[in-house]
Amino acid sequence: MLNLKQARILNRNAWMLMLLCSAFYSCDKTASTSDDYEGNWARSSDFEGVARTEAVTFTIDNYAYVGTGYKGSDTRLKDFWQFDASTGTWKQKADLPGVERNSAVAFTIGEKGYVGTGYDGVNKLKDFYEYDAANNIWTQKTDFGGTARYDAIGFSVNNEGYIATGFDDNYLKDNWQYNPSADTWTQKASLGGYKRKGAVVFVIDDLAYVCTGINNGDNINDFWVYNGNADEWTEKRKISDANSDEDYDDDYNIVRDNAVAFVMNGKGYVTCGQQSGTISTTWEYTPSTDLWVQRTSFEGTARIGAVAFTLNNVGYVATGNNSTYQFDDCWSFNPTEDQSDDDN
Repeated sequence: MLNLKQARILNRNAWMLMLLCSAFYSCDKTASTSDDYEGNWARSSDFEGVARTEAVTFTIDNYAYVGTGYKGSDTRLKDFWQFDASTGTWKQKADLPGVERNSAVAFTIGEKGYVGTGYDGVNKLKDFYEYDAANNIWTQKTDFGGTARYDAIGFSVNNEGYIATGFDDNYLKDNWQYNPSADTWTQKASLGGYKRKGAVVFVIDDLAYVCTGINNGDNINDFWVYNGNADEWTEKRKISDANSDEDYDDDYNIVRDNAVAFVMNGKGYVTCGQQSGTISTTWEYTPSTDLWVQRTSFEGTARIGAVAFTLNNVGYVATGNNSTYQFDDCWSFNPTEDQSDDDN
């Protein structure tokens, strides 16, 4: 028979166990509830090359091109693949010249794609190449004008290419313009605000919007737009809850690095990346209001180092990694469609 002290201990332990079970059930129920944000992700045709992360992409006409990257086991790649969204098919194209690499940049000017910088496992790179899709030919061009680097951003506006930010053993914020007809590089106005690597850029109406990234271990919250005609950067509203006098940003939690961005219907989208862990939240930006709205989280496995592109006004996210796992899946996003009941 239990004495009074033993009975009290038993009752106390039972009560604590009941509280723990109740808390676990509550947390589990909350975690398993899908979000109610607008937008739907759908599995598209898997990337046909080997699974990889930190690849690059550019689009020409109605095709996307994806190549380079890291496939694990200290192995880097330089193969390239063309994606036709209308048929869901991938075709292998000519390999990028030069060394295999990851964390490079790419952009399109007219009917040509451009790839440069990156990391080969030993060296930071600054070589630069032009791709002629009509003839499936790569041509080496003048080396990038800045320092050799990786984790930079690349974009094009007004038929000029740009490479900015990145890491060369120092976090960077410089900005270099490429003239394709002269094959020359010119340093332009540096990004305002913080230096960074692992940022994203998206272009709407010939203005380049740059945000996210990391600097000295911290995800940064400033947001800038670049006007190439004026060679001028303008700061936009922060991408975190930074304004205590207003409530528009109360739910903002957009900061991250190694994310991806794409454009649909004149709006910018940022998804995936890492922020104290790998995340899959998706945010939509409207330039006319300078405001962000959260949309349905990316429905594949959360990841970093993916690629994103837009074809026929549809955004796609492909490849990437989560921990030691590299991916070869590809997903499309419809911002106005409800989340499918059978989506993961």
